[in-house]
Amino acid sequence: QVQLVESGGGLVQPGGSLKLSCAASGNIFRLYTMSWYRQAPGKQRELVATITSSTTTNYADSVKGRFTISRDNAKNTAYLQMNNLKSEDTATYYCNSHLTRDYWGQGTQVTVSS
Repeated sequence: QVQLVESGGGLVQPGGSLKLSCAASGNIFRLYTMSWYRQAPGKQRELVATITSSTTTNYADSVKGRFTISRDNAKNTAYLQMNNLKSEDTATYYCNSHLTRDYWGQGTQVTVSS
């Protein structure tokens, strides 16, 4: 069982920045593929960014050049740096870990509004 705890969400103005964190339990964090998903009201959950155990990254087209996913294996933590935020980035952001199965965090709300 892996527990994931997200933090760092909040209210930010368009053009602003936020950094989300996802702290994972256990001692094999370095083996997980870590991902961030988001879900806006009335929409399906979508993949935002992924980082593999070898630190290969992948991004949704909508966030390329604005978001950066990273990981610190020593801290069992994955991050999502979000810059130049837009109103359409408003959603609940979920952390996901994958090795032999998927685990999910509880989500953190990001609201981009003036």
